[in-house]
Amino acid sequence: MILDWFDAAPRRILALMCLACIGLLAFGLYLQHVVGLEPCPMCIVQRYALVLVAIFTGLASANGKKGWIVSWSLLALLSSGFGAFTAARQTWLQWYPPEFAMCGRDFYGMIENYSFSRAIPMIFRGSGDCAAVDWTFLGGSIANWSFVCFVGFAVVLLVLLARSRRYAVA
Repeated sequence: MILDWFDAAPRRILALMCLACIGLLAFGLYLQHVVGLEPCPMCIVQRYALVLVAIFTGLASANGKKGWIVSWSLLALLSSGFGAFTAARQTWLQWYPPEFAMCGRDFYGMIENYSFSRAIPMIFRGSGDCAAVDWTFLGGSIANWSFVCFVGFAVVLLVLLARSRRYAVA
């Protein structure tokens, strides 16, 4: 029954995913500006991945042509996988914090002061900030829930792509 909805309304599913991403981004901004939690470099990277998933799913839902949906959905799947990787890495840092937790530069400071090829490894290495758990919900940190959301998006996109041969061309 649910799989029939994937065949009948792929554009609605993609639009709902776009709205879910926007809602998650809004919640992240709420945690930052109202609650006062400062995002670490890996959190910023996850936000960018979430923005990409929102853009790509929004574009995929804008047109009913099969090639259009498949192309943008593939890009959304890649962005979701990248976000899941980053969230998994941050979760690992939270579960196994580094021995020397030092607060490194912020994301923008790394990009401004180092070459891109040096800044990217520094971001994924994490810092004391990335290992800190400042907020939890049902026992999971923000990174844990971010990973769950990215994996959920990836599963939905995989189902959509696997069933894409059944889409009607509009």
